[in-house]
Amino acid sequence: MPAAEGGRTPEEFFDGSPDGLRLYREVEQAVRAVGDASVRVTKSQIAFRRRKGFAYVWRPDLYLRSDVPAVLSVALPHEVTSTRFKEIAHPSPRVWMHHLELRRVEEVDDEVRAWLVAAHDNAV
Repeated sequence: MPAAEGGRTPEEFFDGSPDGLRLYREVEQAVRAVGDASVRVTKSQIAFRRRKGFAYVWRPDLYLRSDVPAVLSVALPHEVTSTRFKEIAHPSPRVWMHHLELRRVEEVDDEVRAWLVAAHDNAV
């Protein structure tokens, strides 16, 4: 996976949140196993992209009172029903955004990896 774009590093993004950084690294490893993707670190999130973004890791504590170290948002062309998702949004006709709170690296499991594969495949 190429180096992060955007001028910031994941370490800077998760400064003060070692648990969040560990969770990000687990997601990064899962994405790397799927295939090629660029990484863009911005003020609000870390995006994994092909032609378009397909997965995003962000810190909910930057926006609201939360003890959740990281959220993984996965963009898919259809809604996936799972009790694991904190919220599912439909921001545009072709995108369903699935928000998954992450507290432990073990939560980045085979089910999450399958969602990442589907999102990666759709991001061409």
